[in-house]
Amino acid sequence: MQAMAQSHPNIALIKYWGKRDTAKNLPAVDSLSLTLGGLWTKMRIDLSNQLECDELIINGVNNESNLSRVSQCLDLVMGKNRKFAKIISECNFPISAGLASSSSSFSALVVAANAVMNKKSDTQLFASQAGNISGSAARSLLGGIVELKNISNTIKIKQLSNVTRWPLSVVIAITDKNKKSISSSKAMNLSSHSSPFYSAWIENQSPDMNEARLAVKEKDFAKLAAVSEHNCLKMHSVMWTTKPSVVYWNAATLNCMHAIRDLQQSGEPVFFTMDAGPQIKAVCLPENETRIIKRLAEIDGVESIMTSSLGEAPTSSTQL
Repeated sequence: MQAMAQSHPNIALIKYWGKRDTAKNLPAVDSLSLTLGGLWTKMRIDLSNQLECDELIINGVNNESNLSRVSQCLDLVMGKNRKFAKIISECNFPISAGLASSSSSFSALVVAANAVMNKKSDTQLFASQAGNISGSAARSLLGGIVELKNISNTIKIKQLSNVTRWPLSVVIAITDKNKKSISSSKAMNLSSHSSPFYSAWIENQSPDMNEARLAVKEKDFAKLAAVSEHNCLKMHSVMWTTKPSVVYWNAATLNCMHAIRDLQQSGEPVFFTMDAGPQIKAVCLPENETRIIKRLAEIDGVESIMTSSLGEAPTSSTQL
């Protein structure tokens, strides 16, 4: 049996940083994200009696470093007595570079693994399975603007706005395509144990979530911009005050931030956000996208520009 799934990464506007249950990989706080339709990961699973172990190929290259997490995910969905699998992954954007590649990869893997077993689609179950491996992957199980809530001993996802209700564009300035120096999981663990701001970060998340939900409900761009930038900078403040300090930014990252602030001063509806990496994501209205692209492309150190509208939930197919 063979199954294929395609999923999109997401970027959090109201971030999660840290875990309340490391064993179950449960996030420390609720979060709110945009699913990015222009970026994707395609994941194919081939089950075979001929294999002696799982194999992982990413963008045409054998990848041993990520195989253990992929195998762990397959065990979770399919059981440890499953057949071995050849997993072929293709991604159209840099991986492990602060562009949430794990969110699209593990959401696609979970959808494909359930498809290969011919299981009935269950978005909340799939989100729980994906979130068990990658905290952000759960949000990629829905399209548009998505909320992730901590519920008792699990998580729940909810679509707050579909792709047509409030179209938004995301302009991504790639400032470094290399793999980041420390993974998000390791950095979160360091932050939770050493940053003096970590407890305040947890305590002040609910007001940001409430503000963002209201902004989405009212389609209030200015309100969403203000709370998203504030929440982003709070998260990075926790990183910066971690021991040792976790700094993903580079000079181009900072210059992009200044350029976006200048655009805001001139009346452009745009705001920035950054995840655990050096890439800047500028969120804007579709009609302003061209101007944002032009300005960010002028900045020294910006290697390339990617653009995306809001994306849909994952898709899958199977064959014998």
